[in-house]
Amino acid sequence: MADSCGPRCRSVGDDCELCAVGVVSVPMARKQHIAIFTTASLPWMTGTAVNPLFRAAYLAKAGDWEVTLVVPWLSKGDQLLVYPNKMKFSVPGEQEGYVRRWLEERIGLLPKFEIKFYPGKFSTEKRSILPAGDITQTVSDDKADIAVLEEPEHLTWYHHGRRWKNKFRKVIGVVHTNYLEYVKRERNGYIHAFLLKHINSWVTDIYCHKVIRLSAATQEVPRSIVCNVHGVNPKFIEIGKLKHQQISQREQAFFKGAYYIGKMVWSKGYTELLQLLQKHQKELSGLKMELYGSGEDSDEVKASAEKLNLDVRVYPGRDHGDSIFHDYKVFINPSTTDVVCTTTAEALAMGKIVICANHPSNEFFKRFPNCHMYNTEKEFVRLTMKALAEEPIPLSEELRHELSWEAATERFVRVADIAPIMSIKQHSPSPQYFMYISPDELKKNMEEASAFFHNAISGFETARCVFGAIPNTLQPDEQQCKELGWRLQE
Repeated sequence: MADSCGPRCRSVGDDCELCAVGVVSVPMARKQHIAIFTTASLPWMTGTAVNPLFRAAYLAKAGDWEVTLVVPWLSKGDQLLVYPNKMKFSVPGEQEGYVRRWLEERIGLLPKFEIKFYPGKFSTEKRSILPAGDITQTVSDDKADIAVLEEPEHLTWYHHGRRWKNKFRKVIGVVHTNYLEYVKRERNGYIHAFLLKHINSWVTDIYCHKVIRLSAATQEVPRSIVCNVHGVNPKFIEIGKLKHQQISQREQAFFKGAYYIGKMVWSKGYTELLQLLQKHQKELSGLKMELYGSGEDSDEVKASAEKLNLDVRVYPGRDHGDSIFHDYKVFINPSTTDVVCTTTAEALAMGKIVICANHPSNEFFKRFPNCHMYNTEKEFVRLTMKALAEEPIPLSEELRHELSWEAATERFVRVADIAPIMSIKQHSPSPQYFMYISPDELKKNMEEASAFFHNAISGFETARCVFGAIPNTLQPDEQQCKELGWRLQE
């Protein structure tokens, strides 16, 4: 039913008898659409699968945007290489059902958002999934408002097709991974890191309007800002509230000592941790510690731990929210390869004391009284023994909120500058002079030329393979096209 035209008017409908005018109804503004592209999907329990999923859910929950999460679809052979316990899915809808059930178990009633799939291939060399074909076509042109590229460099290294900035009105990159730190640890690592640094800057510049770096541990790229836009699974906050309640009632909340959890590869902090424990066995006598993780270096880590004169035990990886972790008091994380360590945030949310390195990746956690940072090995020993002898300080409501996905979403909307817009002010064009090219126009022309050059190079199979692309990923294969309902390119 239409509204009346004013407070004096008692008529409703198309004609107002009192005012003798037609009632004009104002159309509702269309919600902007946000498409979140990421490089992994559940059941692979990696940060780029979990965090973009939560981001999509909480942006949808806010209700100001239409949201689509775009994740890679793998062939059955690649699924067996990537997903745990030999899990595999026959069709994308089956995997979507798994993802939604997983999320519902953690946040309750699901907000409305769409999940779409793009064709991906798993690189055993890089231990990551790379897109096959032009994945911008996953989103239709009428919904191409805002694109969020989770790991923008990763998604655009080998991109060949429509330019992201031409397809979408705004493209926001979120840098998750400290690629340079990982590359430096490889053979000829510093040479590769030098090249990768410039390639990352190049592709993010030509494909993103703005880039969010989760911490200063990542490389600086054009038009970037540092802000932690990640939160923790709400289940961890609930565990922390329960522990707070136990402490308030003078009950013992923590029965176990120290632990660490993380993918069991040397670069994920195990090198630093075992070196510290080995060098300071005497000062740390009496320390009992458990390590939880699975990965390529599990056997080596276990063998190194067994050589120590300390009670250090190694167990397979499991979900950090598992009840086995609730009663540990101290979380020790010496890793410096993370950008922002999710498990550190989870441990703080659960009310634990955290011992970590004073490093840019941990800057966000400095405000938390239970986070103790060391600069030297002596400090590591002192802080560890002190933490084992004291009780954690209960988190304030303000700090607990800072760890939540609600707060992370607020930070994301602010720094990405994507608050809902009802109208756009039109600016009068500046006067044009004969043969005059403004600095902005010149920069735009140079960027267009650079993007054209990248698109040309990425269209040659030989060039792609030289720079590390998976062979034959210029276009998705016939089977993946069939499974996704994509038209096979000739």
